[in-house]
Amino acid sequence: MSMMSEFKEFAVKGNVLDMAVGVIIGGAFGKIVSSVVSDILMPPIGLLMGKVDFSSLFIPLTEDAKGKSLAAAKAAGAATINYGVFLQTLLDFTILAFVIFMVIKQMNRFKKAAPPGPPPAPPKEEVLLTEIRDLLKNQRHQ
Repeated sequence: MSMMSEFKEFAVKGNVLDMAVGVIIGGAFGKIVSSVVSDILMPPIGLLMGKVDFSSLFIPLTEDAKGKSLAAAKAAGAATINYGVFLQTLLDFTILAFVIFMVIKQMNRFKKAAPPGPPPAPPKEEVLLTEIRDLLKNQRHQ
């Protein structure tokens, strides 16, 4: 089978469409999770930690970034390590991974049960031979 015909078969089966829908929904869901983390979860956590804005936490790597806000340091082209944004992204990933885990767990639970296996094998030959031997004995004794 040529590669082109294999690709046509793959595309026609609907796998490509299913995959595309999954990617689009996954991307949209990722944006929702990012918004939940940055707009709903992190502000109260920052408030509890002494009015900290996690999205602005950074470590300046150059002198021109020291004493500036993250936005000003970025505008100046200064080198920074943006660990606050990283923490938010890490929380995004953790929530997203947990939700995907729960969805897959539920999908596996609702999958159809495996079809029953083949019927049990008939008794072994020696059992049948024993029955025949016993039958023959009974006939001789009569």
